[in-house]
Amino acid sequence: MGNLVASRRRASGRSLGVTEERALLTRYQRDGDHEARAELVEALLPLVRQIAQSYSGKGEQVEDLIQVGSLGLLKAIERFDLDRGVRLSTFASPTISGEIKRHFRDRTWALRTPRDLQELYAALRQAERDFERSQGRSPTIAELCELTGRDEEAVLDALAAGRNFRTRSIDAPTAGEDLALADRIGSVDPGYDAAEARAVIAACADDLDERQRHILACHYTRGMTQREIAAQIGLSQMHVSRLFRQALETMRAAAT
Repeated sequence: MGNLVASRRRASGRSLGVTEERALLTRYQRDGDHEARAELVEALLPLVRQIAQSYSGKGEQVEDLIQVGSLGLLKAIERFDLDRGVRLSTFASPTISGEIKRHFRDRTWALRTPRDLQELYAALRQAERDFERSQGRSPTIAELCELTGRDEEAVLDALAAGRNFRTRSIDAPTAGEDLALADRIGSVDPGYDAAEARAVIAACADDLDERQRHILACHYTRGMTQREIAAQIGLSQMHVSRLFRQALETMRAAAT
């Protein structure tokens, strides 16, 4: 994957039309044409770069985030269904973002701990080591308070923070067992497709006004009829029907 992204690093990002995009996806999915996949990756690299830039300033190099996001793009191409009726870019965006978020979750600090707690934790660890060498046992909380000159609440907070600086990989063996947490995970979460669909719908609804959003929400999440919606918001049923149709047309255009 790294070689593929490196070879496509230039920022030209030729935009693909709907017909050309579908033709490339068909070539790859039907014939396994990797040249077609490479063209899709090249066309969508600017999207990957844009999403990666939005996560800059969090301690990771943007180029590294682009590599991670490109992996998400490849996953999106693999999972894309031509019958969805949406553009590849719309479908790929949440997958790219998810891959970058997963990178931060697995590779960086789990908690943003205040500096004073970090410094106190380091002082406590040194005090523990010194006490164990001189006394042959671990110090109590009261003794740690005395050694550091801090109250019990601050000491307990620092010790708790120190135990949670980093997340634990789900691939790490469970204590006393050979199985990792990942080995205990069952089938794919049945809510994945629903979450993916919500992400696509949210992206397509950006151009709707508040009233159109409300009408769609009433119909699709509350099961209200157009007549009931019209009575609720004080419009005629014909007006509600027109707004409903316009909202769907706007979303359909955004998806294509």
